[in-house]
Amino acid sequence: MKLFPKNFEILNRKAKQYIMPILTPHLLKLRINTYAPYVGAGIKLEHLDTDQGLCVVSMGLTALNKNIVGTQFGGSLYAMTDPFYMLLLMQQLGSNYVVWDKSSHIEFVAPATSKVTARIKVSSSEATAIRKLAESGEPVFRDYRTEIVDNNQKVVAIVIKTVYIRLRKHSRSKSQASRLDLPDKPNDNVSNNVSNNVSDNVSGEASSEVSSGENN
Repeated sequence: MKLFPKNFEILNRKAKQYIMPILTPHLLKLRINTYAPYVGAGIKLEHLDTDQGLCVVSMGLTALNKNIVGTQFGGSLYAMTDPFYMLLLMQQLGSNYVVWDKSSHIEFVAPATSKVTARIKVSSSEATAIRKLAESGEPVFRDYRTEIVDNNQKVVAIVIKTVYIRLRKHSRSKSQASRLDLPDKPNDNVSNNVSNNVSDNVSGEASSEVSSGENN
């Protein structure tokens, strides 16, 4: 009986090390897709790849979520992009960094009269650039642009989000903790020549572009 607690502890540690990284994206996708505000708005996380820093989010148009003139509700268009840059950056950078949404802006380009989709991407090169910028301990602010498109790939809205990142040991929010318990991704090797401008031209259902960050 004395061996059981020790064996259980080893088993638990091995599970976290080898099994949870495989299960986490699926569990996270399930949790987001059963999140009450998203269920109510009809928002669905179609694809999530935390290793590649990619997610695809969609929202159908139904009698339950139409606005007063029969098109997609603007608040829901914003909500479908809201948490994902923060979530992807937290996973890409790991627990040594604090990540917060700083500000957001949405531009409505055209009425959305069909299902809409947004593709959100945080590349490994972007994570490397952030680590380089954050080395001094000062806050880093990054701007991200996401296009929301309809079934015909027509842009219906553009969301600009500013995200704050700082090394945890230098942040007043060092006690920030994720409720999702995402496993840390191993740090990429940081080269001496890191570009401060990262851009991803994404084809398909929608695109996300990353603009240059700045030290404050």
